[in-house]
Amino acid sequence: MTDVMIGSILSALSTGIGAIPILFLQKAITHRMRDVLLAFTAGIMMAASMFSLIPEALLSGGMYQFAIGLIFGVFILTIMEKVIPHIDLEHSRSGLQFDEKAMLIVAAITLHNLPEGLSVGVSYASDAAETGNLIAIAIGFQNAPEGFLVALFLFNQKISRFKAFIIATLTGAVEIITALLGYFLTSYVTTLVPYGLSFAAGAMLFIIYKELIPESHGDGNELASTYSFIAGLLFMIFLIQQF
Repeated sequence: MTDVMIGSILSALSTGIGAIPILFLQKAITHRMRDVLLAFTAGIMMAASMFSLIPEALLSGGMYQFAIGLIFGVFILTIMEKVIPHIDLEHSRSGLQFDEKAMLIVAAITLHNLPEGLSVGVSYASDAAETGNLIAIAIGFQNAPEGFLVALFLFNQKISRFKAFIIATLTGAVEIITALLGYFLTSYVTTLVPYGLSFAAGAMLFIIYKELIPESHGDGNELASTYSFIAGLLFMIFLIQQF
């Protein structure tokens, strides 16, 4: 219980950690830097899915449970993608431009964090204790650039740096609630563990291929993003080996 609390809090608050630079930022970051960060995050999440979540799901269940959970995770993210608006960044070499209203963006990002919290929670409910730590780290790395982008958007909307930082931090706090929900649900109904792990893998793979990789390749930085993706993959595999 202590582990899932610490892990969920740290992964959730990574959104705020990522938003810290907004307190000192004088101008928008370049698309190149943003694309490299997104690609690095994609590599981390890919390694966490393929080398931690999926093997653990197959070990605790079987192919059928794994397939059902993974497809369900992809399905839920697809539905959320359809009904919940989110940040669409216009690719421009002059900086980041946004056209959505601030409150809509904040609400959308908050709702998109729900399955990420579930991923952390169900990972801690598995028999392999290190799985939860690894997924919390992976989600934390994903949350950091997201928090920065949210804070940057709010700052561009003439919201003060401090308020932008606080709001961006709070968008990740919802993950603590859903992480605890996922943990308790799969802990008391142990047959749900392989489904939960597979759901987490499906959700993460959807985010990687549907969101992170396309966004990182949208401004002519494909080569740098590819190298960054591989670096993120190697970094996470290194962490998996250490745990």
